[in-house]
Amino acid sequence: MTPPVLEGRGLVFGYRGGPPVLDGADLAVRTGRRLAVLGPNGGGKTTLFRLLLGLLVPRDGEVLLDGVPLDRRRRGLARLRESAQLVLQDPDDQLFAADVAQDVSFGPLNLGLDPAEVDRRVAGALAAVGVADLADRPTHLLSFGQRKRVAIAGALAVRPRLLVLDEPTAGLDPAGVEELVATLHRLHDDGTAVVLSTHDVDLAHRWADDVAVVAGGRIRTGSAPEVLGDPALLAGARLGPAWAPAVARLLGELGRTGPPPRTAAELHALLDGFPARRV
Repeated sequence: MTPPVLEGRGLVFGYRGGPPVLDGADLAVRTGRRLAVLGPNGGGKTTLFRLLLGLLVPRDGEVLLDGVPLDRRRRGLARLRESAQLVLQDPDDQLFAADVAQDVSFGPLNLGLDPAEVDRRVAGALAAVGVADLADRPTHLLSFGQRKRVAIAGALAVRPRLLVLDEPTAGLDPAGVEELVATLHRLHDDGTAVVLSTHDVDLAHRWADDVAVVAGGRIRTGSAPEVLGDPALLAGARLGPAWAPAVARLLGELGRTGPPPRTAAELHALLDGFPARRV
């Protein structure tokens, strides 16, 4: 298994006057693996991301970048920003420039790149998320889904090794969700490690290689079929069951073995080849 790009060990954090949100939480993010983070509202997903990205300082525990404890001085945090970028749930918390190209150029300009390289990065990032035609569009005239994509492009223009997305599908219609998932697949295939938080267990099951469930201040991590096939764990985290593991259990009772289907198309193909049972 590849070593983690970014790792949190024994993270403890709570907001002033409240109990710990995270109490000894561990999470490792590795290249080549798609990771989905799930949990109840207020369970600590966003707090976890902010700790890993150096935006919050844990009461205890440590964050490691490439196996080395995070240097919280200016140079160390700058290196972290170049390696990992966070995309917020609400794009309006992230977009601020008059038009799309100006907004996406903010990160590369802060890296001190020359104008020609900035332009190349902006064009490449917009193309990667499928909105190259919006470069000159005022940001306030974008649809919600377009603003989501531009926010992701702004992170990609820095060329991070790791992209962390907080509830990226929130507020999108089903077609928008599928377009975003296709974009995330392309980014992963191009070598960018991708982490996202979501409440959608079915999305996590079909997209992610690994799943982390944040609940009760701790994190349970494992393969998507393993973690999302644990009904008690999901119930404890106020999450509904994923349909694919549930279907796999039913098929197992009928004598079918093997991994559960990941998508509706895989389920249809499986059922087409499954003998009918007499009632």
